Amino acid sequence: MTACAIETAPERGAVRRCGFTIAADGSYAARLAGTGEAWFTERWTLGGPEPYAVPLPADQPEEPGTEVLPLADGRVLIHREVAARHVFSLLYPTGPATGELPLGAVEFTAGPLTLLPPAPGGSAAYALAVGPHSTAVWLVAGGAFGPEHVAEVRGRCTGGVWLDRTGRMLALDREPEDGGAVKSVAVDLERGGEVTPLLQIAERSNDRLLLADPDSGLIVIRSDAPGEDRLGWGVLGSTRPVRFPECLRVDDCTLTPFAAQPGQVLMPESCAVAVRIDAAGGAPSAPWFGMWRPSGKRLHQLAAPTGWLPGAGLWTREGVLRLPFATEAVRCGVVEVCAPLMEGDQGPPPPAESPADAAAPDSPAADAAAPDSAAADAAPAADAAPVPRPVPLQQAPLMGRFHRVGTRPGAAQGARSTPESQTSSITTTPPVTPPTASPVAPSPAPAPMPLFDPGSAHAAAPAMVRTGVPVMVRVPTPTPLNSPGAGS
Repeated sequence: MTACAIETAPERGAVRRCGFTIAADGSYAARLAGTGEAWFTERWTLGGPEPYAVPLPADQPEEPGTEVLPLADGRVLIHREVAARHVFSLLYPTGPATGELPLGAVEFTAGPLTLLPPAPGGSAAYALAVGPHSTAVWLVAGGAFGPEHVAEVRGRCTGGVWLDRTGRMLALDREPEDGGAVKSVAVDLERGGEVTPLLQIAERSNDRLLLADPDSGLIVIRSDAPGEDRLGWGVLGSTRPVRFPECLRVDDCTLTPFAAQPGQVLMPESCAVAVRIDAAGGAPSAPWFGMWRPSGKRLHQLAAPTGWLPGAGLWTREGVLRLPFATEAVRCGVVEVCAPLMEGDQGPPPPAESPADAAAPDSPAADAAAPDSAAADAAPAADAAPVPRPVPLQQAPLMGRFHRVGTRPGAAQGARSTPESQTSSITTTPPVTPPTASPVAPSPAPAPMPLFDPGSAHAAAPAMVRTGVPVMVRVPTPTPLNSPGAGS
């Protein structure tokens, strides 16, 4: 799954989050809804049998640039900019009204201050304050005394991708103080913001990390090392070169990955990735999406559902992509699209890199670029037995709709057996040669995906009324903290 959606800023190739953010565990989502000047926070519940939305309006309309981020407990963090202060609060439903818990404010005028994607665990939230010479990381929710300054990184940083399941390692795309190429670095938040290189493809190439899956170790990057901006993939901590598949090069289109399939432990090649596709040059067309696996070597392009919130979605462990949408008839809905069978799905994926040959998790992810080719994907020689090489990584009105497109894996088309070589687990003992897996018969092709109209799929849902007393909680003004020294 993904914690948030990202989209490309065409002027510099950096990435930013869209207005719809999904919690780290996929249980809740939040966005700024409304029309004209009447903007308000809206929380979506995605963890139940059917999605529904709860409006969380404040005493006055929100500004269009207000940011919202859901936590795993159902509260929504809101970031408002008032004059030179960035104010943070937690919103939650209290019957017919909205409760608000002030968290404090950060005074910062040297540059933009934006929320980072939801942190793993869902109980904390971070923000990135970009200054002219350095970038600060703030813990704005989940701390003991309001906003806390946790790290300082030299240079101007953008992006923000979590590299583990504990919320310790954060990847940022850093531009040096004196200019130069943009490189992704890993920031250790538990060691005072210690910085280590993450992407070093070429000396003068701009290398940005767009997506990372801690389970499989798969990373998706954007780099101009091949001569132009291209999407590539690699394995976190691996010594193999980053590959740039030709199928991810679509003429006159911009591709941005926004979700990766979780649970594919030790199998980065079989980890499904969802990609947003936009027509280049500002063409007046709605974005659509695609599905891709490193082992499939093919990008499946599909039309987006009506009302899709572009760049938002999450995968289930079973390989089902959930896309949220909102229309005039359906304020809160989710479409499920099953990943089609792709080339290479019938056999086991190539082994990942061995931890003995790979660097530590916070070391460079890849140190050379190589185009995707048949030679790079060739199977090992017959006289060399394959060795498993694990990846080194550690309520208010009820209005919702649920649609499913395609066939759930293992249902109508039958569950496919898993080769024994795909079920290896991480161990501290020396790797052994796995037994030879029996050939797997190819599964029948999935049925064509039917067209649908979200607005006519269901009748109006019943309303649910909640009563209660609004709660206002005051907290003492946090004592200013001394900023730690800048990390290199």
